[in-house]
Amino acid sequence: MEKLKIAGGYSLKGTIKVSGAKNSAVALIPATILAETPVTIEGLPNISDVGILKTLLEEIGGAVTFEDGEMVVDPTQMVSMPLPNGKVKKLRASYYLMGAMLGRFKKAVIGLPGGCHLGPRPIDQHIKGFEALGAKVTNEQGAIYLRADELHGARIYLDVVSVGATINIMLAAVKAKGKTVIENAAKEPEIIDVATLLTNMGAKIKGAGTDVIRIEGVESLNGCRHTIIPDRIEAGTFMLLGAAAGDGVLIDNVIPHHLESLTAKLREMGVPIEVGDEQIFIGKGEHLKAVDIKTLVYPGFPTDLQQPFTSLLTKAEGTSVVTDTIYSARFKHIDELRRMNANIKVEGRSAIINGATTLQGAKVKASDLRAGAALVIAGLMAEGITEVTGLEHIDRGYSNLVEKLEGLGATIWREKMTEEEMEQQKSL
Repeated sequence: MEKLKIAGGYSLKGTIKVSGAKNSAVALIPATILAETPVTIEGLPNISDVGILKTLLEEIGGAVTFEDGEMVVDPTQMVSMPLPNGKVKKLRASYYLMGAMLGRFKKAVIGLPGGCHLGPRPIDQHIKGFEALGAKVTNEQGAIYLRADELHGARIYLDVVSVGATINIMLAAVKAKGKTVIENAAKEPEIIDVATLLTNMGAKIKGAGTDVIRIEGVESLNGCRHTIIPDRIEAGTFMLLGAAAGDGVLIDNVIPHHLESLTAKLREMGVPIEVGDEQIFIGKGEHLKAVDIKTLVYPGFPTDLQQPFTSLLTKAEGTSVVTDTIYSARFKHIDELRRMNANIKVEGRSAIINGATTLQGAKVKASDLRAGAALVIAGLMAEGITEVTGLEHIDRGYSNLVEKLEGLGATIWREKMTEEEMEQQKSL
């Protein structure tokens, strides 16, 4: 196990490049199961979630290569092997294997998914969709069993807007007989990315990116070449990092439209921003003003940027209120920021931040992926050295983070933990 050490107080300057979208990657890779010939995906991020999915595809008979961001998946020898636990429990998005394997094999056995602990994130809407398509779904000894004699199109209304359920139902429906209509569908850019891949494979999908998606089932899908979209959450994290500790940071490989809610809030705070076609420049933010944010489904403010934004708000003059309407348990980073001298309290679904405060380096632990990003930003702002443990969470979603930040002039490095430190971690 390793820990991350950050010497704060250095101004960051230069260009940082955004990797491919993690939230697309974890759906695009399972989608390759549906093809009958090899699929190539370009621009994948070098993160642990991608590595886990590669191994899972190999476990069911896929031939997979992954080098320099390019993954080639040959699905021709895949079989419907049960994946009851093990690596499935290491990432939340393993549930996409359900839709993909159901779509191809008409059956699947998948362990209940793992990933970050952000409170209840039930898969009832996924199951509702699978059952509407004709599958029988049972929970047996901690694994989900899906079986269908045949899948048929259906009209499915999602009771809550869910990215995962929208994509999973798409995966299952593209080879079902007849027409499927998903109503109250999520609109995130990652859904459009997955629909683009499936369409390139021969699927007939209309309306991705709107709240009604129509799918006409096809007999077979073929391989293709697909380039993943840039990661809007990584890009947003870099924008926040530039506002917090930068002296002119250019973020490259961005789709600015995906980040309009964040851009608007940063401008409201007083952060100078210049937006280009595929780049965003963050100027030095001085005399920042407190703002309120409320997380909402896309195109609202993303819940995945709530935690990193909280770190920046410790630098703003006045009182800010951050309300998370998506995940009730997404404030575990607050106690860690308090260790660093932040003046924050949590009331229900809101965090109240009083600034501006000068953060102090401390030993802190990342409880989940975006909490890790928040602590890295806090460490870059803080006086002295910050030590972050729980790096396995950060490695799930940020590709080559240390090297990218070093390129901006950050003093940041990884160290191996001692046996005593590892034992302390286990007890926390």
